[in-house]
Amino acid sequence: MAAFALIWWAASVLTDNPLLLPSPQAVSAAFAGLALDGELFTQSALSVVRLLAALLIAFAIAAPLGLAMGMSKRFEEFVDPVVELLRPISGIAWIPLGLFIFGVGQSLPIFIMAYTATFPVLIGTVSGVKSVDRKLVRAAETMGLSQSAIVARVVVPSILPALLVSLRLGVASAWTAVIAAELVGAPNGLGYAISWYREMLVTPKMIAFIAMVGVCGYFCDLALRLLAARLTPWAPGAEARR
Repeated sequence: MAAFALIWWAASVLTDNPLLLPSPQAVSAAFAGLALDGELFTQSALSVVRLLAALLIAFAIAAPLGLAMGMSKRFEEFVDPVVELLRPISGIAWIPLGLFIFGVGQSLPIFIMAYTATFPVLIGTVSGVKSVDRKLVRAAETMGLSQSAIVARVVVPSILPALLVSLRLGVASAWTAVIAAELVGAPNGLGYAISWYREMLVTPKMIAFIAMVGVCGYFCDLALRLLAARLTPWAPGAEARR
């Protein structure tokens, strides 16, 4: 980190253009000022709330769909072509159409994030279901458990580590997408703030908000890693995540 700051400082001295590349001291001062007046945390909170809403939507779609695809070969063969058709399309590619449908507001970033996060969670769920020990399933069937009970008591606990890993991937993808969506389709949030200060040519504040994107992304991932360590203490690497 110190080496990065030193290289940054040297580059800012060599360019000698605060508008193009402000010094680390200028960005630090801008970061502190934005934090003190609350704007930094307000804009961050708005983006994080959108992220949480999108994750709930993505999870509500991907988890049941992934369970069904993983447990039924016929259903997977029916749905998989649609999934593989949509999955390569970046969420960012939907922004122009989303602007026509949703306009500028809360809905567009949430839609883009939910779309982007759905596929990692879906693929992780399908993969997790397929890796469940079939002996456990057969034992549950022998005990007379219903299909729903087998899913709740055998399948879901077995796939939970894989599901949480896929959720981490979904968060990373969604967090990248929300910044792009807020740049053009939101009245507030981190992406909006970056765009605003770019247009105002206030580069130190723009970079401060860019740095906050990384900070928020780091803590979102940390929260999920801690959650995974608590919910799945038996999973490989759980001890290291605590």
